[in-house]
Amino acid sequence: MIHLNANDLALTHSLAKLKAASGSHSPSIATLRETLPALKIKIDACFLSNPYATDLFMQELESKLIAQGGLRDALEFYPSQNAAIAQKLAKYLHIDSSHIFIGNGAIEVIQAVLHNFVRTNLVVPIPTFSSYYEFVRDGVEVLLYKLPKEQNYALDIEAYTKFIQDHNAKNALIINPNNPDGGYIPYDTLRECLARLRHLESVIIDESFLHFGYEDSSLEQISYTKLVEEFSNVVLIKSMSKDFGVAGLRAGYGVMAKNRVEALLHNGYLWNVNGLSEFFFSLFGDDEFLQKYERVRKSYITQTQEFFKALGQIDSIKTYPSKANFALVELLNGAKAQDLCIKLLSSYGIYTRSCSDKIGLEGEFLRIASRSEQENTQILQSLQEIFTGDF
Repeated sequence: MIHLNANDLALTHSLAKLKAASGSHSPSIATLRETLPALKIKIDACFLSNPYATDLFMQELESKLIAQGGLRDALEFYPSQNAAIAQKLAKYLHIDSSHIFIGNGAIEVIQAVLHNFVRTNLVVPIPTFSSYYEFVRDGVEVLLYKLPKEQNYALDIEAYTKFIQDHNAKNALIINPNNPDGGYIPYDTLRECLARLRHLESVIIDESFLHFGYEDSSLEQISYTKLVEEFSNVVLIKSMSKDFGVAGLRAGYGVMAKNRVEALLHNGYLWNVNGLSEFFFSLFGDDEFLQKYERVRKSYITQTQEFFKALGQIDSIKTYPSKANFALVELLNGAKAQDLCIKLLSSYGIYTRSCSDKIGLEGEFLRIASRSEQENTQILQSLQEIFTGDF
């Protein structure tokens, strides 16, 4: 058991109020610092981003925008419109820009896709990112497909496609790697699944964590854009916050059939990203930046998997297999996940994500993001102290 002192209990109460105001998402670091100024957050293992990629972007921002005198222009002038920014991504994605829709973060793309193309029902595997069942239009039936705990919440395409068929579903969701467990579907298996679902109106694939996934030891970057060309009902949704470490920019995109992009642009979304986001998107035409990013990405994956291996060696917890940049951790000793999150935050300044509000999870779970090597070491040491009683 984890024993909470008076300060811990007070923090529990304060965080509960902030969580209620944040809905199904965690209160942001900015909100915590403003509301609880005495709270010292040293490590953000709640929100999911590659800190080394953030460092890389900061270097690019300084050398290619600020030092060149471009910051004022990025702030003062209107950014390019959606279609023009899509052209900056087209070469990188190896697809015509007419297939690309730029969003103010993936969350805007999710809402746009759900509201414009999902009109009857949607199959959602759970546990997963809650916005997909929260943001559907009124009248749309959400069909929840429960991922089996005994299979580590892995998506079995045989069972999933049968569920879709049995429920006469018109639209389906696949998040790969999935959030909050990090489960990964290999490319060929995913393609086989899409072939079985080509009769659906839409198959939404959220690939926001795909840059952390890998097929073999080469860790080569995986791309799903060819699947959009092969299956016209596929819609890809991608957040740039996680792999590039730029959540504050609010940058994301969707890849889909041309007529769907046209429909979205016809309904607005012309200037939905800012000048700094446009600078970020312009980096995808810079081969030197992309080479640097690849080195950072692969190094981070290796380091992250080492972190997960070490997590798995801690008694009293189970760490689920993950090919994302976070691990789903289950407490096995009767402790409450929320209590562990509070103790990590109050005593060590480590902010993690309790999964007590995640539908589809049975037990006491939290999600821990991989950070820098030094920060990961501190997370491991803190958990060891708590569970061995050295705290």
